[in-house]
Amino acid sequence: MELTKGANTPIRASEVRVTVTAATPVDIAALLLTTAGKVRSDSDFVFYNQPVAPGVEVVTPDAIRVAFGSVPLDIEKIVLTTSLDGTGPTDWGQAGPIRIAVTDAVTDALLATFSPTGLGPETALIACEIYRRDGGWKVRAVGQGYAQGLAGIAGDFGITVDDEPTPSAAQQLPTPPPATPADPPQFGRPTVDLSKGHVTLRKNETVSLTKQGAPPLTRVRMGLGWDPATHGSRVDLDASVIAYDDRAKKLTNVWFLRREAFDGAITHSGDNLTGEGDGDDEVITVDLTALPPQVHALLFTVNSFAGHKFDQVGRAHCRLLDEHTGTELVRFELSKGEPTTGVFLAMLTRAAHGWNMTALGEYSKGATVRKMVDPGKQFVLSSR
Repeated sequence: MELTKGANTPIRASEVRVTVTAATPVDIAALLLTTAGKVRSDSDFVFYNQPVAPGVEVVTPDAIRVAFGSVPLDIEKIVLTTSLDGTGPTDWGQAGPIRIAVTDAVTDALLATFSPTGLGPETALIACEIYRRDGGWKVRAVGQGYAQGLAGIAGDFGITVDDEPTPSAAQQLPTPPPATPADPPQFGRPTVDLSKGHVTLRKNETVSLTKQGAPPLTRVRMGLGWDPATHGSRVDLDASVIAYDDRAKKLTNVWFLRREAFDGAITHSGDNLTGEGDGDDEVITVDLTALPPQVHALLFTVNSFAGHKFDQVGRAHCRLLDEHTGTELVRFELSKGEPTTGVFLAMLTRAAHGWNMTALGEYSKGATVRKMVDPGKQFVLSSR
């Protein structure tokens, strides 16, 4: 049955497969909603980085399987979404036609199809929804586009895309004690510069990104890379950056669900799911001249969303490049991982005549960048 926008039809199958067909690569996702129209927790968001929930599974980037007998009783509706994966056209208006098909997962019989129309600047859309009705299930064609991408859809249904924790008195971090003559150089103050070219930093070393006799850097590219798991299941690491002001208040995060900030001054290349191949697996580009003045520090992190520990990863590195010339300026190697799911790789801080970079290599708990915001404040405060 071909559905028009808003139309619905009963589903007479115990399991269905929802497939999205388009001329460009897409990512499919699902949200499991209660009668309140919200998820119970972030675990009810099923997508390529979190592919399984009770009764719902991402089987390929463009297909999801729903087994109705395993869907929790308090789940009233399953919303199916699709978004552009970032490798092709920038919006649905340029991507061409799209078709959603619902088939019986056991017999492959076609149950319903839907072809959304009228899409323009949107980068994600709600394709259809599967919902309980009179003891059974029905599917409704939706076709609602979102210019804010998958993050906009997720936020509307209760997923915490970019939370701003409210600090309590117990959460306030103390200001580090003043240095004494016997102390090492103050954390965050440069001990090396780029006058001699490429620099390899050790943990907690800081380099000034202002090179004598050369114009200041205006655009930098932070490349993050890792090797796949040496054993066990596939490891997927996520590169992110947190922007803070000079009092260590978080201004924003940039990660795979929020790929840019400050009108494009910071951009994220998109999610790499395996770490396969040589070189950088994910890239964050920063236009230093376009950052608003309240941005004092940028803290770069890597997280293991699926919960794999870093001791399962062969190697991770971060490197800073001059975006204009491609010259590698700074590299920091993580030769051995620790059994945690988060790591602070490096920090950029604003200085009087440019920017400094500090290599961190500090491991932390947290499978998402949101869990790194509060622990990261200590680095910003210590560098003031």
